[in-house]
Amino acid sequence: MKRFQLLVDGEWINPEGGAWFESTNPFNGDAWAEIPRCTAKDVDKAVNAAYAALTKGAWAEMTASQRGMLMHRLGDLIARDAKKLAEIEVQDNGKLYAEMFGQLNYIPQWYYYFGGLADKIQGSTLPLDKKGYFCFTRNEPIGVVAAITPWNSPLMLAAWKIAPALAAGCTIVIKPSEFTSASTLEFARLFEEAGFPPGVFNVITGFGSEVGAALVEHPLVSKISFTGSDATGKLINQQAAAHLKHTAMELGGKSPNIIFEDADIEQAVFGAVSGIFAATGQTCIAGSRLLVQESIYDEVVAKLLEVAKTAKMGNPMESTTQVGPVTTMPQYKKVLDYIEIAKKDGATLLLGGSPGKAPGCEKGWFVEPTIFGDVKNTMRIAQEEVFGPVLSIIKFKDEDDAVRIANDIRFGLAAAAWTKDIGRAIRMSEKLKAGTIWINTYRAISYMAPFGGYKDSGLGRENGQDAIKEFLQVKSVWINSGAVSGNPFVMR
Repeated sequence: MKRFQLLVDGEWINPEGGAWFESTNPFNGDAWAEIPRCTAKDVDKAVNAAYAALTKGAWAEMTASQRGMLMHRLGDLIARDAKKLAEIEVQDNGKLYAEMFGQLNYIPQWYYYFGGLADKIQGSTLPLDKKGYFCFTRNEPIGVVAAITPWNSPLMLAAWKIAPALAAGCTIVIKPSEFTSASTLEFARLFEEAGFPPGVFNVITGFGSEVGAALVEHPLVSKISFTGSDATGKLINQQAAAHLKHTAMELGGKSPNIIFEDADIEQAVFGAVSGIFAATGQTCIAGSRLLVQESIYDEVVAKLLEVAKTAKMGNPMESTTQVGPVTTMPQYKKVLDYIEIAKKDGATLLLGGSPGKAPGCEKGWFVEPTIFGDVKNTMRIAQEEVFGPVLSIIKFKDEDDAVRIANDIRFGLAAAAWTKDIGRAIRMSEKLKAGTIWINTYRAISYMAPFGGYKDSGLGRENGQDAIKEFLQVKSVWINSGAVSGNPFVMR
């Protein structure tokens, strides 16, 4: 069994307490790696290393163009090692190799894009209302960034934080999920090879109760960037607020996927399947609420069941597998619990609803693709994030009714509408309260497109040019160019 070490200040070290914990493959339940179990002492060591790199030495003296070149080099190394890193991710989280390899081949673009933005960060000169002064602004790195990442797409979602933070000139301490730490630790090896100075990127692993709070509350951490559940995000935000720290929160969702009667039904059904059963429903943008107009409800349900019934569960490393296991045992139990809750609340089980029994899946944490009909938007299955392959179908009458149901939720991460009416498409983009709106597609993302949520789905934006602003602070500089001092007791 492979035993990993921590990366702190450019050195591979054992955890302070000398303890490790096992990482388990969700496909077969086998432990395959040992992950360092860190303590607050490890956190302190990592944060101090990041702060030292931020304030003195090679990284602090580096030009923005030089930072960009290092990031481009890092992107090349990720592309080179995409296969190895994807295989590690599959062992850790059980998602399809096809998906994880696709992500790893795409991730370099984040480092190319933000590396290219590094030397495009500009201040401005201000046309003041006062004579005799020259004033300009500087954009400076916000400081040491604590990046806390989830288990569903570890390196992809890490890139959303790491790339803009590095481009801004920040240094980073990352804490990956305790369930999927191996790929981040392996990825960290590429920083030295790319030529990053020691301390710029540091990895801390372990449990939230043992290291999470210590990282969030550390006095030298200036920014916390978190992806995960809304409950944990709120807790972190409270802890950060006590120390006046900056935060960015990419949290949960309960996204509506709306099919209107004028939609291309076949494409809409494929979009519905992709929205909830791809990645075994373990995405924050999962289209877990399928809103179907009454006039086409029976037709959509019939076609949806026809497609969903063919989904093949199995080994996520095999190219023919379409649905992999749930990543963690607690999440597996949670998904099954929600299925029982939906039954008790009166939803009609149309498909699945049981642990996966397909050949080869006996040891893994599999849940059958599950579809509920006759769902009311007030039911728990429609209001709470399940984070698994469970779809709720809700009828609606007309456009206003669809908007009402879609927005009647405390989340607002993503939404989609399927229609051939361009006017309706535009109206949906205006009326749906979510950070990302898809029209006649689902699950499309880009390093160029801002991503984030409304309401309880988060704070701030990742990706696109807006993302780099999350890791900068603005300084105004005033220069007296000829103004004569007047009364010293009066504001200039």
